[in-house]
Amino acid sequence: MNKETFEISGNIVDVVNKKLFPGTIRVKNGRIEKILKASDLDCKNYILPGLIDSHVHIESSMVVPSEFARTAVTHGTVASISDPHEIANVLGVDGVDFMINNGKQVPFKFFFGAPSCVPATDFETSGAVINVDDIEKMLSNDDIYYLSEMMNFPGVINENKDVMAKLKAAVKNNKTIDGHAPGLLGNDAKSYFNKGISTDHECFTLDEAMEKAALGVKILIREGSAARNFDNLLPVIKTYPDQVMFCSDDKHPDELLSGHINELISRAIKSGYDLIDVLRAATLNPCVHYNIPVGMLQPGDPADFIVVDSPAGMNVLQTYIDGIKVSENKNTLIPSVEVKPVNRFNVSKISPEDISVKADGKRIKVIEVIDGELVTKNKIVDATVNNGQVVSDTGKDILKIVVLNRYTNSPPAVAFVHNFGLKSGAVASTVAHDSHNIISVGTSDEAICHAVNSLIDIKGGITLNDGNENFALPLPVAGLMSTEPATVVAEKYKLLDEKTKTLGSKLKAPFMTLSFLALLVIPELKISDKGLFDGNKFEFVSLFEE
Repeated sequence: MNKETFEISGNIVDVVNKKLFPGTIRVKNGRIEKILKASDLDCKNYILPGLIDSHVHIESSMVVPSEFARTAVTHGTVASISDPHEIANVLGVDGVDFMINNGKQVPFKFFFGAPSCVPATDFETSGAVINVDDIEKMLSNDDIYYLSEMMNFPGVINENKDVMAKLKAAVKNNKTIDGHAPGLLGNDAKSYFNKGISTDHECFTLDEAMEKAALGVKILIREGSAARNFDNLLPVIKTYPDQVMFCSDDKHPDELLSGHINELISRAIKSGYDLIDVLRAATLNPCVHYNIPVGMLQPGDPADFIVVDSPAGMNVLQTYIDGIKVSENKNTLIPSVEVKPVNRFNVSKISPEDISVKADGKRIKVIEVIDGELVTKNKIVDATVNNGQVVSDTGKDILKIVVLNRYTNSPPAVAFVHNFGLKSGAVASTVAHDSHNIISVGTSDEAICHAVNSLIDIKGGITLNDGNENFALPLPVAGLMSTEPATVVAEKYKLLDEKTKTLGSKLKAPFMTLSFLALLVIPELKISDKGLFDGNKFEFVSLFEE
């Protein structure tokens, strides 16, 4: 226990009672002992409750939880509702345990969930399975705070036996159930959310968010590295202020270094939204909904708070967790933690012959990328054929995409993608939601093979082949996370990101976009290690137009 007693003064923002006043906070034994109002204080700085990311996959930052914490606190984040779904798809329950144990080594409040969909679907190969028995055991654990996003919305609507058993286990253990229902509206939405599911972070339009909020659903407004829905959805806070939370979902290392939930608060306030409504979305609302022990600047609360220059600027000067100062002037005060890598990786290298595509038709289905969105479109185009093989066509920006099972040797799945933008070379990654097999996009079979085989050599990470040379960011923890500091990871990631753009890609976050092209639960057309997949019909489809 932190036994230090101290006082700190400033303009105190009381989000619980919706008040703002100058005053002094007295902290003793890690808790707020007393708050004294003082009208005669001339305060420049503001004291706010610590910020909460209401839905994030730590793995997408490419650093382990302890390192995520070291960076997040510099932006005023003191807690996160963390879904360890990604590492669970690689290592199962052992992966979740790794995240919990690593997170406990630092003064940061991680609240992990039990991944509900491992594997996410039956249409891909994952490294592990988490069954109903596993879920029941995890939900009875005090370290597990909720049932993570239920992506199998058809299973919920159709009352699949295993899906319903997982939902019932959450209710039995009095744990919150997170949702994941992109585009689900009308009676299907009512059926889905009537099963006890209480949140959704997958709304793409304001109309969708408003309809779901009217059902009582908590709307998690997301602004990550790939999916950016903040500006579209923020107006929902005017009508349903108590049902809105802010989240990042997926945040790549370079963007995590620059800012977090504090940036969203600043943008909302500068856009004219109510100060208290905005701050509650980043503090009180997730605290109440998930029933988590995070302080809200009330007497007796844990001393979790931040000092900022102004709510509009959200320049974080100090961050405190349980009365411990964990950052000051954008510098973390949390020591680094030594990490022992864990992984699951077993696949042989590939050759251009392994990914060739015989021209069995004149027109092909192509995955059309939409920058800043997880949804894709199904585009039908004339195939570019060379020597009887369908090949990439940089002139039309139609590039080959390959997904290779990284857990056991099997033939790769091959399709094509539009709007990725590469003019030469190839990129590859083992960050490929949700099963995290190897995914690669390239302008030639040779470049794809170089990028993929380089990835196999390092047993996971992200790689780039520029036509002559390979560049890599190794991710030895499950092929998802580095053991290095966030600053180092961000520097290496930024180099690969910049090189991808010099090769022609105009995507804001090409590696993040690449990682979601295997996410089958998001419409419209995606690809797994087993083949091309229609997310609307929820079935495999032929590459060639029927």
